[in-house]
Amino acid sequence: MDLQDFNSGKYIKQIEYKSFSPEKIYHSWIISSPEINKLLAETNRLIGELNAFSQIIPDVDFFISMHILKEATTSSRIEGTKTNMEEALINEEDINPENRNDWAEVQNYVKAINTSIKELDKLPISNRLLKNTHKILLMGARGKHKVPGGFRTSQNWIGATLKDAVFIPPHHSEIQELMNDLEIFINDNEHPIPHLIKIAIAHYQFETIHPFLDGNGRLGRLLITLYLVSNNVLRKPSLYLSDFFEKNKTYYYDNLMTARINSNLIQWIKFFLAGVIETSKESIQVFKDIIALKNIIEIEKLPKLKSKIENGHLLLKHLYQVPITDSKFVSSYLKISPSTANRLINQFIELEILTELTGYKRNRKYIFKEYFNIFQRENDSPKN
Repeated sequence: MDLQDFNSGKYIKQIEYKSFSPEKIYHSWIISSPEINKLLAETNRLIGELNAFSQIIPDVDFFISMHILKEATTSSRIEGTKTNMEEALINEEDINPENRNDWAEVQNYVKAINTSIKELDKLPISNRLLKNTHKILLMGARGKHKVPGGFRTSQNWIGATLKDAVFIPPHHSEIQELMNDLEIFINDNEHPIPHLIKIAIAHYQFETIHPFLDGNGRLGRLLITLYLVSNNVLRKPSLYLSDFFEKNKTYYYDNLMTARINSNLIQWIKFFLAGVIETSKESIQVFKDIIALKNIIEIEKLPKLKSKIENGHLLLKHLYQVPITDSKFVSSYLKISPSTANRLINQFIELEILTELTGYKRNRKYIFKEYFNIFQRENDSPKN
């Protein structure tokens, strides 16, 4: 079926409302749109460049940790949490009690990403994997009473109440069949379709099915990265679209609804590919900035530590993963005395690697700000 002939589905009358019943997506697809093919060529070129950077940077997994943290905070923020990247790097006991639920949701998301990527070694993208990941997302957080790890058995909706809902997903009796169809589509090798088109369709379908009572948005966005990694489109999990979706939040929801209401899947895919292009460019620039900063610090600054250079390298490597620290951690991590840890931190401050964060006289925390800002800058001014 050609993308332009897509039929999104139909509304079905329930007792007091109409739910949307989407058409199944497991069948052959034809892409005749010149606009989509042009965008697809550009996305493939940029992802190839992104993969090249992720392969040439030594110890790249240290830097991937910050990509994951950024995704966790941004994707959660789309759903209304207020934890920022700085707070997400701090221990729970240092978080204002009023903000700990938001903090816990971000930590769950980080864990869900890391666990699901590891699970891909032994599980395909499947209902089982999605349920396992969903369970981690909601564990101990606000959604803990909304059937973590289980498809919904009641109606949900998008909006304040069922009566004024913007969108009412399919009746729960349809969920299992629709999710089975989605699983087959994702893993199908009989009907070749470009991976980026496939995951654009799969993301749209997942969000339309809305199979869980809570966490659908976060899991649906995570599904994109899981698919790209599992199919070796990405060598490392370094591309996340939540930042693009948040900055273009209105267009994100509008394009999903346009596909449902007008069967205009082409417009959704164009938006999706535009997001991949913008996000790939930003991720490539992040890697370029990391390389530049890494070279300056390791060639010009760390040698000034002289006898402490080995500990300096070890601390720096950790800061690439977690760019906020304190003297207690440094002492424990490097197995050095508290006074030696404080001297090393002070030297990092003199070298303009670390900056004091809290303004306290005791229990101070320090941030590797120049590195942190490489990831933070794109989150500063979301569009409506």
